[in-house]
Amino acid sequence: METFEVTGGARLRGEVEVTGAKNSVLKVMAAALLAEGTTTLTNVPDIIDVPIMSEVLRGLGADVTGHAPEIAITVPGEIGHEADYEHVRRIRGSVCVLGPLLARTGRARVALPGGDAIGSRALDLHVMGLERLGATFDNAHGYLIAEAPQLTGAQIWLDFPSVGATENVMMAAVLAKGTTTIDNAAREPEIVDLCEMLQGMGALIGGIGTSTLEIEGVDRLRPSVHDVVPDRIVAGTFAFAAAMTRGEISVHRARTEHLEIALDKLVQAGAEVGQLDDGFIVRCDRRPRAVDVVTLPYPGFPTDLQPMAIALNSIADGVAFVTENIFEGRFMFIDELVRLGGDVRTDGHHAIVRGRESLSGAPVRATDIRAGAALVLSGLVADGTTTVSDVFHVDRGYQQFVEALQSLGAPIVRRVDDTLV
Repeated sequence: METFEVTGGARLRGEVEVTGAKNSVLKVMAAALLAEGTTTLTNVPDIIDVPIMSEVLRGLGADVTGHAPEIAITVPGEIGHEADYEHVRRIRGSVCVLGPLLARTGRARVALPGGDAIGSRALDLHVMGLERLGATFDNAHGYLIAEAPQLTGAQIWLDFPSVGATENVMMAAVLAKGTTTIDNAAREPEIVDLCEMLQGMGALIGGIGTSTLEIEGVDRLRPSVHDVVPDRIVAGTFAFAAAMTRGEISVHRARTEHLEIALDKLVQAGAEVGQLDDGFIVRCDRRPRAVDVVTLPYPGFPTDLQPMAIALNSIADGVAFVTENIFEGRFMFIDELVRLGGDVRTDGHHAIVRGRESLSGAPVRATDIRAGAALVLSGLVADGTTTVSDVFHVDRGYQQFVEALQSLGAPIVRRVDDTLV
């Protein structure tokens, strides 16, 4: 069993460099299925979800070669249509092959996905949008089975700006006959990144970055070379780390415009945020002030940074209210934070966090990717030693997280079966 052993008390100082976004790379890998030939992806993060997604693509007939930060995906003229349970169960993002498979083969058999335990993320909006394009669906033996001999453009309104549904519908629509309009589409930077890749492949997409996407279907797409957008959640994690530990961290290869609200919250908490040529710097020399946070679809405060906001407020001066509007299961990690001495009470999708001078080290368990990172940051401001288990979650979203923190002066080590590595 692998664990992180964290000792509290250090002020983090130094520089880190952000890699490509975990929330984008899996989707652009799936998009490669839309064109015969070899697509090259650069700025690929070295996280365990990438090789898992590579196996999903290989199971569909593609050849994936290379290693982070650059991989090549070679797609044959004819691809399979079944994404098996063995790989899909491990990452929920793998369901994004549904749209490309329907567009390329007219059918898809995709295992219902697994992934983080952060709440229900039903595929209803995916199915509704693809049905509007002409697909029919069935659910049998743990698989979502779809057929669409001919996809046809349609007007689609999403009840909620779902990132996954926007991606799947868009990837199907680029090869559909006619024009598709997606209203109330997600606007996340990862959506923009996928749009830009599809444009590079020859897709015709208007309204990029807005809540209304207009897609004119084309007969064929071509392979391309695409640089994955920097990971705003990783960048935000290090920003919160600086504020929590009263340190100073320069975050390079990050796009400040993707984190405006999160960085503003840190300023409200008492941190200083400065612009760099290729990122930003966060410094804090005092105990943070409590700040209220409400998660919302982009450009609102990201749900993926909500655990970090609760962790910061747990050692802040004052009382904060944190409201989670995206995933009801995001609060699961609070029980672990309480083990560290956090004073947090929940009521439905609201959390009341009363800040304490410090936390106290204890054994805790990562319940998902971002919860694991937040518990590590909490351990850095706790008395004594904190041992975080189930760290495979963290490895799914953060490239060399331990090494990056060590470079900033964090007393953290990885252990495998109690052996230091």
